[in-house]
Parts: sequence; structure tokens; C-alpha cells
Amino acid sequence: MPQMSPMWWEILFFMFLMTYIMVNTIMYWNKNNEMKNMKYNSTTNNMNWKW
Repeated sequence: MPQMSPMWWEILFFMFLMTYIMVNTIMYWNKNNEMKNMKYNSTTNNMNWKW
């Protein structure tokens, strides 16, 4: 296994961690507000985030 620079691993880990946290936060927020958003996404059920 070749030696890579530590900065590359830090950037990769940071990007993975932020993506994981963001996805978990969006899913958790959507699950909590599912009853409120039911009237909005009755017809279209994909990508109805309210940022």
C-alpha cells in the first residue's frame, strides 16, 4: 500500500463525515415533520425538502 499524504485522508474523512451527518439530519428532520408535510407531498413524494 503506497504512502499517501495525511491531508488526503483528512479531506476524504471530513467529506464523508459531513455527508453522513447531513443525510442523517435530513432524514431525522423529515421523519419528525412527516405529519406536517403530508398535505404538501400527496402527489409528488420525491425531494420535497424545505431548506
